[in-house]
Amino acid sequence: MEEDIKSLKAEIETIKLRNTRVEADKAWETSIFRLTVLSIITFIFSITVLYFVKTEEYLLSALSSTAGLIISS
Repeated sequence: MEEDIKSLKAEIETIKLRNTRVEADKAWETSIFRLTVLSIITFIFSITVLYFVKTEEYLLSALSSTAGLIISS
């Protein structure tokens, strides 16, 4: 009986550690810093690609793809 209780306590501790890790991951996924970094990278990448394919108003086009990323997040 006592071993069962110890086993259950160990399982609860494992679950608590996992929950802490999951909460940290969720905090990163919803952080403003992450969204800002991804937006900047997307904007720079879009500018580069659109510039080399000779798109007119490539800055505006890159901005629209970045806005799509921000809205979808």
